[in-house]
Amino acid sequence: MDLAEIMIKLKELGSEQTKKTFIRHGAKEPLFGVKVGDLKKLVKYVKKNHELALALFDTGNSDAMYLAGLSVNPKQITKETLQEWAKKANWYMLAEYTVASVAAESNYAHELALEWMSSEEELITCCGWSTYANYISITPDEKLNLEEIKTLLDQVTGTIHQEKNRVRYNINTFVICVGAYILPLHEEAVKAAEIIGKVHVDVGKTACKVPLATDYIKKIEARSTIGVKKKTCIC
Repeated sequence: MDLAEIMIKLKELGSEQTKKTFIRHGAKEPLFGVKVGDLKKLVKYVKKNHELALALFDTGNSDAMYLAGLSVNPKQITKETLQEWAKKANWYMLAEYTVASVAAESNYAHELALEWMSSEEELITCCGWSTYANYISITPDEKLNLEEIKTLLDQVTGTIHQEKNRVRYNINTFVICVGAYILPLHEEAVKAAEIIGKVHVDVGKTACKVPLATDYIKKIEARSTIGVKKKTCIC
């Protein structure tokens, strides 16, 4: 399938109800309202065509952009393309999931995470924290900068509640990921989560909730999976 055929298929798979739900969560036009499960069915038509995946993102259509993130080869994507993607991601699903997960599996994960975390733009900052959290979840501890991550933990305990809205959500996720995926820093992450406590995020007229980091980490601990890394974070 080429770009035009994929776009026709996306339009067929879209629904007004899903579109309304996505818009309620912050999605911007244009979009057809395609469920993520249906997008995943199209990955097989795009996955081996890197240029097609890039073209899908460049359409500016939210469904096509999400499909691009599911399909692109993260080891082939350039740093410059990822920087452009971060600028074009116009709502949290694209910034925190699509761009962040591809960046986390790219050759520029750590570099771009730090770059984006220091941005003045809320969505780009979110993308940075999410990239770092995803990077932690798939990277062996010996390849991580544990001192830097510990410093970030210490930093966020005093700043998280003053951060911008969605940034608070992603910092909370970062703390959870440190506690869940980095065994040597598990205790430090638990202490940070206890200091932070409940994180308040305005999620609009949605049913989304912000997980309490202490409880979330305890659930993972109960499954005896602390320190077990994921194979991929693209989903």
